[in-house]
Amino acid sequence: MNTKYIIFDLDDTLVSELSYLKSAYLEIAKKVDPEGYDELYHHMLSWYHNKKNVFAEIVNRYPGELLNELLAVYRNHFPKLVLKDGAKKILEIIKSKNYKLGLISDGRSYTQRNKLKSLGIENFFDKIVISEEFGSEKPDIRNFQAFISPDIRDYVYIADNISKDFISPNKLGWLSICLINDGDNIHIQNFDFPPNYLPDFKIEKLSMLQDLI
Repeated sequence: MNTKYIIFDLDDTLVSELSYLKSAYLEIAKKVDPEGYDELYHHMLSWYHNKKNVFAEIVNRYPGELLNELLAVYRNHFPKLVLKDGAKKILEIIKSKNYKLGLISDGRSYTQRNKLKSLGIENFFDKIVISEEFGSEKPDIRNFQAFISPDIRDYVYIADNISKDFISPNKLGWLSICLINDGDNIHIQNFDFPPNYLPDFKIEKLSMLQDLI
């Protein structure tokens, strides 16, 4: 019998969201300027790091480009991604223990499914909740309650976003674990929240989960 359910967030937990951005930017650069895409790509990264509107910069410089078409490439391209360090091993360890594996991710179905396929981990999970498919986003407690089963005794949730990831699993009595930003996260990780928003544990690497699950 499976007595434990280990549930992960996706973006900036199992995979760097910045790596998806870079993959999308490269595809956009190749579309916009097939001959000089490498230079455009590096300009795009510079604009991003300087907090400029990258799509507006492209439209201004390439009048034939349309914003909605650039956004479509960003959202719908098939990305080239790799898992965060230690992610594959910890997923394999969890499966070897015969625990159930789940995933909760906010975002568009096509985009998030493409990420999972690129990473080669879609079949690891017993249940996947993606907000567009499910009809609500974190921190809606229903996104977490979808995993509750009478034969499961313990639940563990691993994520990174203090503002929305842990308040609901904390309310449900789950063990909540935060992966500390390694400097590659798109969003700033802010721990200045009320206690009910905060995780039970913080880890610097996914390999540290072995001691907690």
